[in-house]
Amino acid sequence: MTEAALTGRVALVTGVSRRKGIGFAIAQQLAMLGADVFIHSFSPFDASQPWGADRDGISAIIKDLQQQGTHIAHAEADLLDCTAPQQLMNAAIQAFGHIDILIANHAYSTMGNLEELTAAEIDKHLQVNVRGTLLLVQAFAAQHDGRLGGRLVLLTSGQHLSPMPGELAYVASKGALHQLTLSLSAHLISRGITVNTVNPGATDTGYASAELYESIRAAHPQGRWGQPEDAARLIGWLVTDEAQWITGQVLNSTGGRV
Repeated sequence: MTEAALTGRVALVTGVSRRKGIGFAIAQQLAMLGADVFIHSFSPFDASQPWGADRDGISAIIKDLQQQGTHIAHAEADLLDCTAPQQLMNAAIQAFGHIDILIANHAYSTMGNLEELTAAEIDKHLQVNVRGTLLLVQAFAAQHDGRLGGRLVLLTSGQHLSPMPGELAYVASKGALHQLTLSLSAHLISRGITVNTVNPGATDTGYASAELYESIRAAHPQGRWGQPEDAARLIGWLVTDEAQWITGQVLNSTGGRV
């Protein structure tokens, strides 16, 4: 895979709000491979969480991505709004004309076991993670003209490998994306779009307490957490021509941990 593998192609990557996150690593990897990249963020969500928003803001994220030498554009959008996916795609098309690659990396995530679940939290998870993703995929497919290089990558979690009883609403939403993979692939392959889903496993994006960090590190066969760059390298390869024969798959990038 050469550094110019994606030259002439345009990617839309959602959930790029922090340089510590998977979304930033994906956007950086695609730019390194030559793609122009439209990034989506929703910083208020990160700011409301214990890990916080990127300390230097979205302008610093854009500046870092521009160092790869490709064109970068950005829009902020709350995918809880059912009109946001189409608006986001419209903004990306206005910036670049056509989108070849969609990486649905965004996620709404809060902790909650069965006893703590509320209807509002279940709805938010499904609206952002499932409805928001499906509407964005719909908008992406509608603008794709059948040219070579159409790629859709969804991100799931590890709910199909081990139980996650403390994140039930999140599990429900990510499980839905997992199960959509094969059907979306069957629907879109005739339009020249491959569809794959990646489970990045436990990834060090700064959310874990010291106790949780050590517990997960010790459970990994390779003795470390996944890094955002691990998932980004896999996704970068999936959207190149080298992976054109791969579609309808859920890939676990977990360092051997199940």
